[in-house]
Amino acid sequence: MSEIHKIHQQLMNKEITCTKLVQDRLDLLKQNSHNTVNSLLDKTAIALAKKVDAKIKNGEEIGLLEGIPFGIKDVYMVQGTYTTASSDLLKNYKSPYTATAIQKLLDAGAIPIVKENCDAFGHGSSSENTIFGAVKNAINPALVGGGSSGGSAVNVAKEYTVFSIGGDTGGSIRQPAGYNNVFGFKPTYGRISRFGLMAYASSTDCVGPIAKWTEDIRIVLNAMSGKDVKDQTTYQSKEISKENILNADVIKTVGYFKNFINNDAIDAEIKADFLASLEKIKAKGIEVKELDFFESDTLVSTYYTLAMAETASNLSRLDGTNYGNRIEGENLKDTYSITRSENFSEESKRRIVGGNQVLSQGFSDEIYLKGLNVRDQIASNFEKDFKEVDVILSPVTPNLPPKIGDSLKDPLAMYLSDAYTVGFSLGQLPTLTIPKGTTTGLQISAAKNNDELVLQFANFLNDFI
Repeated sequence: MSEIHKIHQQLMNKEITCTKLVQDRLDLLKQNSHNTVNSLLDKTAIALAKKVDAKIKNGEEIGLLEGIPFGIKDVYMVQGTYTTASSDLLKNYKSPYTATAIQKLLDAGAIPIVKENCDAFGHGSSSENTIFGAVKNAINPALVGGGSSGGSAVNVAKEYTVFSIGGDTGGSIRQPAGYNNVFGFKPTYGRISRFGLMAYASSTDCVGPIAKWTEDIRIVLNAMSGKDVKDQTTYQSKEISKENILNADVIKTVGYFKNFINNDAIDAEIKADFLASLEKIKAKGIEVKELDFFESDTLVSTYYTLAMAETASNLSRLDGTNYGNRIEGENLKDTYSITRSENFSEESKRRIVGGNQVLSQGFSDEIYLKGLNVRDQIASNFEKDFKEVDVILSPVTPNLPPKIGDSLKDPLAMYLSDAYTVGFSLGQLPTLTIPKGTTTGLQISAAKNNDELVLQFANFLNDFI
C-alpha cells in the first residue's frame, strides 16, 4: 500500500482538493496534543496547494509527490523559515537557503507544512532535550516520542503528515520510528546530500524518510537521492523501482547478532518476540545464522566518543557572532562564554565538553584515535558478515520506551538505548526500522549501497511477521 499513491489518485480524480487536504493536516497539527510542532508553514503551504489545484483544474498532469503534505525535522534549512534546532541559541534564526534534500522534494511538488520538534541539535534519544517541551509518544502520551526525530515520527504515526524527513546520526530516525510503530529509513551514508542539515556528527549524519508504508519510503528516498556538488560525500545512486522491491527471492540468508539477544539488558518481551520472528523467517525456507559482534558497551562508547568529538568541532562556530542569540559580556571572551553557557542545553553542553576532552592534548591519542580504530574494526566485521548473509536483522532497541522525564534523570541509560542502532551508523550501512516483530519494531540492515535489498526484505516481512 501507499498513502502517496492513494492521495495522488484522489487529487487526479478530483475527489479532494489539495487546498482542503493541506488545510486539514494543518488543522490537525494546530490541535495536536503531542507537542510535535516548532512552527507551521501554513501560508506557504496553502499558496502551494492552490497552485496544484489550478493545474488539476486546467487538466494538467501532476507528479506523484505533487501536492503531498510533509513535515521537516527542525534541523533542516528551509529558506525564510525559522530553523531553531529546538534550541535557545537559534530560536529566532531564519534560514537564508534551503537544504538540498528538501529542495529536491520541493522541486517534485511536495508541500512542507511543519518544522518538527526534536532533541536540540539532535542531542538525545527521547526528544525531551528541546525548548519546546517533550514530544509525546503517538501510542501512549505518557511515554517519550523517541529521539532525536521524535516530532517527525509522531506526526507520521498520527497522520498529521503523509511523510516526514528526519535526521539519523546514531539511530535518530530508526529509534523514534520503532517507538511509534512507523517505518524509518537511514540510507547508506552519502546517498542523500547533507547540505543544509545542521551538522551533529558529520561522519554518520544521514538524511532519511519516515512514513507508514515501504512504498512511500521508496518514493521519497528516490526523490532525495543523488550526487550534490555541495556535499563531496555524496554519490550517484541507482533509482529503486517498485518492481524490484517486490522481488524477495534474492534473499537466502538472514543473520543476527547473538550478543544483542543473549544478555541481561534486553527486555524479555522484545527478546521473545524477536526470536519468534526468526522462527517465522526459518519457516519460509530462509537460513538464519548467528553472528558475532562487538559488545553493546563497546559500540555505545565508540559512537559517543566520535560523535561528541565531531559535535564539539561542529558547534564551535555557534558563539552568537554571525548568527544566534548573542548575550553581551564585559569583553569578547565573556560574550562567547555567556552566550554558549546560557543558550546550550545541559545535554548539548555535556556532549561539547566530552568532545573537547577526547580531542584535547593527552587524550586524543588515548581515546579519540582508539575510537577511530574500533570503527575500522566494526566496518571490517560488517564486510565479513555480509559475505555470509544477505541482510542482518536486529531489535531496534533493547527496551521499551521510557516515561517522559526518566531519560533526563539518567543520561547513561539514554545513551544505552542506542545500543542496537549505533553500530550500523558507524558502519554507514542502510538500515530500516519496520513496525513489525517486536513492540518497538525490527531493524533490517544490508551492506553499503544495498538500500534496495533492505526494502525488498521489509516488503517480504510485511506479509507474515
